[in-house]
Amino acid sequence: MTQPPSPADASRERIVAAATALFAEHGYDGTTTRTIAGAAGLNVATVAYHVGGKADLYREVMRRAHEAEQAAVGAALAEFAREAPADPAAAAAAFADRYLDFCLAQPHVPALWMRRWLSDAAEFAGLEEQYTRPLLESVRDALTAALAELTPDRAELALWTVLWTTHGFCRSMIRAQVPRFRAHLRALVLRELGLDGAP
Repeated sequence: MTQPPSPADASRERIVAAATALFAEHGYDGTTTRTIAGAAGLNVATVAYHVGGKADLYREVMRRAHEAEQAAVGAALAEFAREAPADPAAAAAAFADRYLDFCLAQPHVPALWMRRWLSDAAEFAGLEEQYTRPLLESVRDALTAALAELTPDRAELALWTVLWTTHGFCRSMIRAQVPRFRAHLRALVLRELGLDGAP
């Protein structure tokens, strides 16, 4: 039987949850420590005691977002590796499905990265190299290993296309259009990877 979190741990988690939602919605630059404290139902001094400054909190939020994305992508890559030898097109489409499902389930992750693409939190240089680049390369390498005709450059561009498209759609949160977007994303992935039969 697991123990309930300590009051300090519970406060910290409330702060991180509030900061995650606010950074995703308003960006780092558009969020204050006072706003985070208010959303968490705590005072500014308590926030500082549990997590440090706003910059420390942002690093923690981005680390957690990365770890969630890394776990989802790792599981999807393992499935892709099992399925690709028999049917690479189905495996690639399923990988896109799994990534879309992750982004729909955790919309703060694409929102946080889209904020960065808009130059939010520009003073935090290196997060893309620390988090995005290794993850992108692991997927690129898996694709090029499974698809003999696929060059690394084409694989990487296909991945960025999926990221930009999926993150933009998930940010819109038009749930009624998910089936239509899923079909579009599958077709996009197959075309970008040269698996749609087109010359």
